[in-house]
Amino acid sequence: MSDSGAEARGGESGADHPGAQRQPAAQRQPAAQRQPAAQRDPAAERDAGAGQDGTEEYDPDPGREPGPEPHHQRLTRNVNELLGELRVAQAGVQILFGFLLAVAFTAQFRDASGFEKTLHLVTVLFTAAATALLTAPAAWHRMLFRTGRRQAILRVGNRLVIAGLVCLAVAVTLTVGLIAKVIYGPVLMGVALALVGGLFSTLWFYIPTRL
Repeated sequence: MSDSGAEARGGESGADHPGAQRQPAAQRQPAAQRQPAAQRDPAAERDAGAGQDGTEEYDPDPGREPGPEPHHQRLTRNVNELLGELRVAQAGVQILFGFLLAVAFTAQFRDASGFEKTLHLVTVLFTAAATALLTAPAAWHRMLFRTGRRQAILRVGNRLVIAGLVCLAVAVTLTVGLIAKVIYGPVLMGVALALVGGLFSTLWFYIPTRL
């Protein structure tokens, strides 16, 4: 009689006890929240912080931690993107520089007028300036990458690249104008300078400011 009463009391107390059927908080959490940090997918976390179109949200404060991506990883990625963009511009500078140097050693160039030779020299100087400006970030990265100064490389390197693109645009425009002057005369030279200069100014500098 006492055993059955104890069982009844035990059953009642077990049913009435609030913690008997309650699971621990760690077991009631979803599996995605209980997943250890080492097993989480960084790409999924970055996608969760991105916009609906899959692109990263604009960070108004580049100095603070942007969320799932650490600050030093973001700097490394930005430096790599900058160096990758420079390869495209450097290829055009190399081709243009080689063409201008080859022209200077031809027999026809010796018979050119003083204006044409001066225009050629100015074009070579702009090309050399574009080469120095566009290769400076790569040289800086090689010399400073062990000092952890990627922020300075990005800040100053961006200005150097923009200045280098301006010099490259001027050099290409003058090269086309020089060719038009030698072949067709000064009138077509002016037309070529206006068309090519306007094309570079619109595509490289005006449109990006309006986007």
